[in-house]
Amino acid sequence: MKKRVKQYSQQIELGTQDRRFVLKDFSRMLDVQLEKTVLFLLEQQGLLASRIARLGEQQDGAQQEPEMSKRSELREAYRTAGQDLLKLLYFVEINAVGLRKILKKFDKRFGYRFTDYYVKTRANHPYSQLQQVFKQVGLGAVVGALSRNLNELQDHQGSYLSIYDEPTLPLQDPVIDLIIAAVDRLTHSTNFLHFLGQHALIMQEELPAPTDELVDDQSYHFMSLLLNLANTFLYMVNTYIIVPTADDYSMYLGAAPTVCGIVIGAMAVAQLFSSVYFSAWSNKSYFQPLVFSSIILFLGNAMYALAYDLNSIWILLIGRLCCGFGSARAVNRRYISDCVPLKIRMQASAGFVSASALGMACGPALAGLLQTNFKIYKITFNQDTLPGWVMTVAWLVYLIWLWISFVEPSREFEENHTTNKSNAVDNNALEKGLKQPLLISSEDKEDEEADDGGEAPEGSRRPANSIGSAYRLLTPSVKVQLLIYFMLKYVMEILLSESSVVTTYYFNWSTSTVAIFLAGLGLTVLPVNIIVGSYISNMFDDRQILLASEIMVLVGILSAFHVIIPYSVPQYICSGLLMFVSAEVLEGINLSLLSRVMSSRLSRGTYNGGLLSTEAGTIARVIADATITLAGYLGVSRLLNITLLPSLFICIFSIIATCYTYNSLY
Repeated sequence: MKKRVKQYSQQIELGTQDRRFVLKDFSRMLDVQLEKTVLFLLEQQGLLASRIARLGEQQDGAQQEPEMSKRSELREAYRTAGQDLLKLLYFVEINAVGLRKILKKFDKRFGYRFTDYYVKTRANHPYSQLQQVFKQVGLGAVVGALSRNLNELQDHQGSYLSIYDEPTLPLQDPVIDLIIAAVDRLTHSTNFLHFLGQHALIMQEELPAPTDELVDDQSYHFMSLLLNLANTFLYMVNTYIIVPTADDYSMYLGAAPTVCGIVIGAMAVAQLFSSVYFSAWSNKSYFQPLVFSSIILFLGNAMYALAYDLNSIWILLIGRLCCGFGSARAVNRRYISDCVPLKIRMQASAGFVSASALGMACGPALAGLLQTNFKIYKITFNQDTLPGWVMTVAWLVYLIWLWISFVEPSREFEENHTTNKSNAVDNNALEKGLKQPLLISSEDKEDEEADDGGEAPEGSRRPANSIGSAYRLLTPSVKVQLLIYFMLKYVMEILLSESSVVTTYYFNWSTSTVAIFLAGLGLTVLPVNIIVGSYISNMFDDRQILLASEIMVLVGILSAFHVIIPYSVPQYICSGLLMFVSAEVLEGINLSLLSRVMSSRLSRGTYNGGLLSTEAGTIARVIADATITLAGYLGVSRLLNITLLPSLFICIFSIIATCYTYNSLY
């Protein structure tokens, strides 16, 4: 079909074919290929159904036989049938991906929104085969038969309950879990959990092999996953716990209140570098970088707290830099991506986002509770130093827990994982036969590389080995997604980091009031994601939500300016809430789109998609915090408007880039 698209392009350029004929002929060809796929799927399902029926007859006879060997043989036979069903699902998935890719290629070649036309006209038509590919006609019955029979063959120790009496009890058989995971990948149903998981941008390979999950299960350790999520939570608490008091701390040490921008941003500056070396370190170990992170964060927070009694702004800044050098979020993402089984990876990804959101809310709330002042052996404990001391103790406790409970995944498994994935198809004749029609020639690979803006040929799945090679894998749409991510992180950092200075100047808010405001913003993250993930994303196209969210961020920025009328608390709270909530919606949708359009070569390795997005967001935070400090030299009275101006221009530019890119691509 790729060759036919190329022929169409040449014929239209030479004027030998009419565009309308090309659209009609290509539609007919797609319909024929889909029909072949569906009919083959039904034929193979019939063969599987016959096998299961024959096994059922043997099982009825085995009920009268006490030998366990016969029951074990039947269990293995059912599992073999399940593996064949898994291969069939894999075949359907390859064809679904192939359909999406050929539609995308046609749109790029001809500048026509053929994908929208084709999907809309075939989605609900009674004679269209398109939905049959994604609904997997009849597979539910086959899965149900396998599940019931495998359940009956298990030793239930005298129980008279059937699988239907306890429908919520999961069947403990790996092949059924694999089949359910494969069906879930095919359905692409959007729900809150799936939305949160993509929010984390923990990328998965486009077509995981059927053997992947068996390898993943052996390297998975729940307590180690929990420790990674705890690391994420504590780091986010560490980031935001100082925000309500950073301006007071800076003033006590003899600096301007707007130096809080540098104090807060120092952590982000260091994170630019730590993300890279932690990502590289995670190629060899997960335990070692987490231990190093905990020690550095312990020392950094202790320095931050001691700067008060040492009366040194430099100790304060060095302490915050140390905290940034301890950022192990790249390790946390990588652990979930590489060591968590596919069937629960989305739940783990959602846990990563939830831990981040909870930490973001708990940080300022905790700062609001630390309103006390006393000394122990000439060491001051007050609202400025207690955030540092609390986090010092927290990281010490975490380090002890980590040392006792973390289990380093076996690196032999990861090597075997890669080997199995490369050999899984070649070692099985049936699966090789199913995939053979979709293999592309070297000529087609070169054409794919040229069309996709220099990406490596389709057969090459090696991860990027440098920032430069990773950047070359980014298509125009991915670059726009990263620009949007930069914009929303910039806007959010401006709002959060300058909140204590702005509210003190305009409204004379106390530290507790600022902490309540920031905690309230943080608590909106999960409810907003629930609404977007469960409802809004099912009602509107992702690109529509993306553009609408950008416009709402723009409205929030415009409404936050102090122009003529006296600046009021309702104006600040409403504009801030609108900016923050819109940016949260935008972040979720943007990362959801990014996880789908980014090259699968960025799903693993040091320079992966998660690292690129982290770097884009961190650079935005660094620039935002530097903007606050520089704007402070013009006076606190001008701080709000001056810092909002760059936000306004970047937001407008991202909206223009979004409209231009998606109009040109779609």
